[in-house]
Amino acid sequence: MRTVVVVGGGLIGTSIGMALALRGAAVHVVDRDPVRQEAAAERCGGVAGAPREPADLAVLAVPPGQIARVLRDGQARRLAHCYTDVGSAKESVHRAAVAAGCRLDCFVGGHPMAGSEQSGPHAARAELFVGRPWVLTPDRHTSAAALAAALDLVQACGGRLVVMGRAEHDRAVALVSHAPHVIASALASAVGGAPQEVVELCGAGIRDTTRIAAGESGLWSDILGSNAGAVAAALEPLLAELTAAVTQLKQAAATPAGAPRRVLADLLNRGGEGRARIMTVQPDGATAGLPHPLASFA
Repeated sequence: MRTVVVVGGGLIGTSIGMALALRGAAVHVVDRDPVRQEAAAERCGGVAGAPREPADLAVLAVPPGQIARVLRDGQARRLAHCYTDVGSAKESVHRAAVAAGCRLDCFVGGHPMAGSEQSGPHAARAELFVGRPWVLTPDRHTSAAALAAALDLVQACGGRLVVMGRAEHDRAVALVSHAPHVIASALASAVGGAPQEVVELCGAGIRDTTRIAAGESGLWSDILGSNAGAVAAALEPLLAELTAAVTQLKQAAATPAGAPRRVLADLLNRGGEGRARIMTVQPDGATAGLPHPLASFA
């Protein structure tokens, strides 16, 4: 692709712009905040503001709740020939885009599974997506040109292509991303509310466990609201596990001295097994033995 317009000069949008610029694309950055627009464009070595002619691709790097409006407005302005997004919710975005009257043949839902608890253009890195899963959610209405442009984007940024249905994607990220963010925030809130002498005891474990709670609260409120049903469904079994743990701990506390100490052994064992499986995924996201991601797409 020759020209790309990135709408949204935050961490993800700027990182995409930087990666594409390294591969020779002319990058334009559009952001409603003129200061952030200039900063993101400078980081990309690109141009602040929309191109005069339609770009080959527009990447909508805005919160999920804003994507349909930005897509509609971009199509009305002929901002680009093809469009994709980077939002972490897909069903709600699709419904909103249909309701807004957007053309969906030239739009491919996308979600790079990479990020940071930091935000803004100054936290951006061109290598952010290298080896990381990048989900695309095309359907039978998707044009060949739009799919080709989205595939070029994934390849140019070094991402690993994953093709999923919208609902399948939303359930998956609810479990591996959205629910963990809620849990980390709840834990950080509880620990942060403790007396200072307790907080001063915090070590690497609690820091690692709560790292993602530092994410921008406004953005995450939008993300969680845009995938609310799937997040609630992902949290319910976790809540059941915690409730069972509380019950067992209360029973253990009431047990006479000398009673067996293997409280919560099943949960702890399953947790260890789950952690081991998580760690089999390579840092670059590589997975062997899977069919080609477009093998079933028609």
